Amino acid sequence: MNNYKLNIEYDGSRYKGWQRLGDDKNTIQGKIEEVLSKMIGGEIQIIGSSRTDAGVHALNQVANFKTNKELDQFEIQDYLNKYLPNDINIKQVKITNENFHARYNAKEKTYIYKIWNKKYSNPFARKYSMHVQQRLDIRKMKEASNFFIGEHDFTAFSNAKSKKKSMVREIYSIDIEEKEGFIEIRIKGNGFLYNMVRKIVGALIEVGLRQMKAKDISRTINSKERNQINILADACGLYLEKIEF
Repeated sequence: MNNYKLNIEYDGSRYKGWQRLGDDKNTIQGKIEEVLSKMIGGEIQIIGSSRTDAGVHALNQVANFKTNKELDQFEIQDYLNKYLPNDINIKQVKITNENFHARYNAKEKTYIYKIWNKKYSNPFARKYSMHVQQRLDIRKMKEASNFFIGEHDFTAFSNAKSKKKSMVREIYSIDIEEKEGFIEIRIKGNGFLYNMVRKIVGALIEVGLRQMKAKDISRTINSKERNQINILADACGLYLEKIEF
């Protein structure tokens, strides 16, 4: 079997997320599989490293697919970019080890969250950031971010439905910086649960608005209760930035 690795970027604004949903093809996975299957002349399934939610973007999503056919990697890239919508771009196609698995081999993931923190909206950023009108206290947010670092049970910061799946994840770092009206929150860890990044950002926003104290983050994590966070950050502000293998 030949195994091909794809590096993908996409604007997730009009899609229902990465993961294919039954017969609904309005997903990133569904769109790519549809074009690949036509190119190869048979049904192709791709495996993505991260199942980004509806409306979430990716700067570097990674996926792989296998086929018995020997294909030129540059021809695959050209064909996909010719027939995919222009809000999905295949940045690179490479022949990779037969055992490579985009999801199971991922060791580290980095997400960026963008907040437009001005009184008035930014019409050019409304699909790509969350608008928070009130001034956020960056110092307090940085203080609160320290409580997330390390290995924890993140049940309180997830909407994952499976009770069998482990809720333990490790956060390596959270960096927060302000750039010309935007606040960028970069979160790096070994993996993330459903809605986990958006709930972490929501909690940081609550701290920044002084609706929650920084030290309450630790209590919330330990509670393992999902009703503690009042803000789920908008999907449009979230970007999958990088995956390490």
